[in-house]
Amino acid sequence: MSEATSQSEPPAKDLIGSYFLDLWLYTSKTLALKPETELKSEFEEEGEESPTALDTLNSSGGFSVVGPDKLSLLYPNANLHGHDVGVVQANRPAPLKRLLYYFEMYVKSAGAKGQISIGFTTSAFKLRRQPGWEANSYGYHGDDGLLYRGHGKGDPFGPTYTTGDTVGGGINYATQEFFFTKNGVVVGSVYKDVKGPVFPTVAVHSQNEEVTVNFGKDPFIFDLKAYEAEQRDKQQSKIDNVHIPQDASYGIIRSYLQHYGYEETLKLLDIAGKSTVPPVSVVPENSLNEKDGTYALNQRKTLRQLIKSGKIDETFSTLGNWYPQIVQDGTSTTCFLLHCQKFIELVRDGKLEEAIMYGRSEFDKFKKLSGFDDLVKDCAALLAYEQPSKSSVGYLLQESQRELVADAVNTMILSTNPNVKDANLCVHSCLERLIRQVTACFLEKRSLNGDQGEAFQLSRILNSGKKG
Repeated sequence: MSEATSQSEPPAKDLIGSYFLDLWLYTSKTLALKPETELKSEFEEEGEESPTALDTLNSSGGFSVVGPDKLSLLYPNANLHGHDVGVVQANRPAPLKRLLYYFEMYVKSAGAKGQISIGFTTSAFKLRRQPGWEANSYGYHGDDGLLYRGHGKGDPFGPTYTTGDTVGGGINYATQEFFFTKNGVVVGSVYKDVKGPVFPTVAVHSQNEEVTVNFGKDPFIFDLKAYEAEQRDKQQSKIDNVHIPQDASYGIIRSYLQHYGYEETLKLLDIAGKSTVPPVSVVPENSLNEKDGTYALNQRKTLRQLIKSGKIDETFSTLGNWYPQIVQDGTSTTCFLLHCQKFIELVRDGKLEEAIMYGRSEFDKFKKLSGFDDLVKDCAALLAYEQPSKSSVGYLLQESQRELVADAVNTMILSTNPNVKDANLCVHSCLERLIRQVTACFLEKRSLNGDQGEAFQLSRILNSGKKG
């Protein structure tokens, strides 16, 4: 036995225990109401409400009439001067946390002068002006085909549009651009330098001009799905062109298998890679060598198998023989997790009376310790249901709970390696740290764009190579 195994568990390991307690608490809060659902990333967000109609409460007043359906706009009178614009925003701003947003406007009548426009404006926009005539607003105008962006002078942009045409306005959050379409074809795009929320906006400005707006209730003329796929392909092409060392992916997968003690799979990977993969030269983040990567590999594999098989008594006994310092403190987080799992296994086997006796004898010592009480209550709640697997605490009977306990024990063993200077590095494998780094970079990029754009969704990346 090494010198490390003769020492008591150092205080630094409490941080490891806290991590797994927090992970359990997060899992319980996420899955308690929906025990059958898959745990989602904390970075994945719920859908936002999208615009559904024109805003009849906050509009330009008597210069235009919004139809009863709240999707049509008419300019009934002759305009008196340049400020008599009939302009109206959508009832909600464009949603921010997605790749694209888009809406369309059909020109039912170009009226006397065809001074129609489509664009985006902020909540501070003066609703007596054409979109694009005020700061922080953009508008594609039908009578001259110009794009106006924040002042009264337009820039050459696209063709004019008139009666019978359908024009659209969109936001590409990946490129931070507004784009506009005419009759299903992209006209052009312009950099979006407005960081806050913007409202889809339409305007009419001469007698009998009339438009209808489609916020997605009906199919768009523009093939938005195809355009979105094209934009994703562009993003993926940039990613695919990033060069990484030939052996990097092999080394990352190998370090993952080492970290979690999957000894047999690791051996098969090495056999399969002997003739196809160059020697691995990837240095782990904590600068441990190959020998350290396989530290206690067979023992960690054995303990993982015991826990995943529900053999908690054997786990305690084996740990006591191999790593007594991990379990010698009966009130450590590791002991708590194992005792909870023992209780759960008894409930799983229908041994309820034995579970009650076990809980009384083992959970008492944790009642006065902070952080344990809620989890003890979750375990005890299993006894209250005839079908605990279908209850709000049914997540405890899922394989993921065994995995959590196995991961905690695995991490504690890794931390006994005398070459490990920072025990926190034992919590995650290189692969998981890489995913966290990618997530952090994604969130930082989105933060620089005013928190606009898609959330990081690992499931989309994992499924991106699958055919529908």
